[in-house]
Amino acid sequence: MRRPTQRATSLLAVLTATALLAACGAGGRPDEGSPGPASGTGITEDTIKIGGHFPLTGVAAPGYSEIPSGHQAYYDYVNAHGGVNGRKIEYLVKDDGYNPTNTSTVTNELVLQEEVFAVVGGLGTPTHSAVVDFLNAEQVPDLLVSSGSLQWGDDPKKRPWTFGWQPDYQVEGKIIGKWVAENMPDARVGLFLQDDDLGRDGAAGARRYLGGQVVESVTYTPGNTDVAPQLAALQAADVDLVIGFNVPSYTALTQLAAMKLNYEPTWFYSSVGSDPALVGSLLARFSKGKVENSAVLLDDVLTTEYIPGTDAPDNAWVKLWRKVWKEHGGEGELTSYRIYGMSQAYTFVQALQAAGENPTREGIARALETVGQELEGPALAPFRYSEDSHLGISGMQVIRLEDGKGEPLTPVLVTDIGDEPVREEDSAAQDAPPADGIPDVRPVS
Repeated sequence: MRRPTQRATSLLAVLTATALLAACGAGGRPDEGSPGPASGTGITEDTIKIGGHFPLTGVAAPGYSEIPSGHQAYYDYVNAHGGVNGRKIEYLVKDDGYNPTNTSTVTNELVLQEEVFAVVGGLGTPTHSAVVDFLNAEQVPDLLVSSGSLQWGDDPKKRPWTFGWQPDYQVEGKIIGKWVAENMPDARVGLFLQDDDLGRDGAAGARRYLGGQVVESVTYTPGNTDVAPQLAALQAADVDLVIGFNVPSYTALTQLAAMKLNYEPTWFYSSVGSDPALVGSLLARFSKGKVENSAVLLDDVLTTEYIPGTDAPDNAWVKLWRKVWKEHGGEGELTSYRIYGMSQAYTFVQALQAAGENPTREGIARALETVGQELEGPALAPFRYSEDSHLGISGMQVIRLEDGKGEPLTPVLVTDIGDEPVREEDSAAQDAPPADGIPDVRPVS
């Protein structure tokens, strides 16, 4: 056992939420033992239907569109082994194009038309922000959100049905900030930030340790692809270390803008924007072939990692994911984004097992709160799930990219939001998958 670390879219939904919350306990969910409305929704004797929204098309599709195929491959693998308590998992994926208006539309379809049991892995901070309150009003488990925004788990009383999965951006910012303060104390730091929770939470965490080292901070609005003014501002401030809290396309855009400006700082990108293979392909595309498509274009870039990816072929979890993809994957190769999806799916299967033979919506949420910190899996650090926190993975390693691979510079480092210090923690990093690749979690009594 692992040692633990620390809108509605219609008037009807608003009225429903008011009535339901009046009947709920302090946590906003029905009292345990009272399953609440539609708790059998999405479940038959031999199936369980879940869904998710992802950018299958549009500006955010590169990389992110591969995540649901990882989910599907692992669910197909589990189904081939008999499913969970005899039920096969059906996963419905809707394309929102990374547009919040579309996210509202497709999530309504999943909940009100498809009647899914839960939404699993919905991707994006601006997109999922448009539906998180609707899902909570409808009492639909909103599990393992693909984003590190704090709003997925820092206030379970406000959003009792929502659970994060990956490390939140503040935790990542703290770990990055502490490492830079200790290893590059003379660096003049500049922040390149997406203008949403990704940038704000990441910067807040980093500033806890960097203090006066931050000499300039710039933001970009997703969709605006001209980042030359921001890079020029960092260059004018004599920034020699740029810390970026941005998505992969903006990693490529900052690299191209810096080349044109002859600006050569040290780069430290958060885990969100640092996949070498994807960024290499984006650099080639955005430069119209003037820059070669190569993962080594990010050599010497600093970043973080919280699950093993394709650059760790000897890792036991990656071996499992290769087997799963070979047997049940669709077109294309195994990528780190597909591994991300498989890793989330593995967590969902454990939660479903913990919810028991006759799972309810209330039951799966309660299961994560009860045994979530004990769940094993590929994550390098433990989860933080409890009644008081629905935040996900608690830490990561700092790594340097070389030849498309990550070279660890630290042990696994964990922390929590607020004043929780950063410390070493290796219990989760020792996890290995079961021989058959299927978890075995006892039901929560």
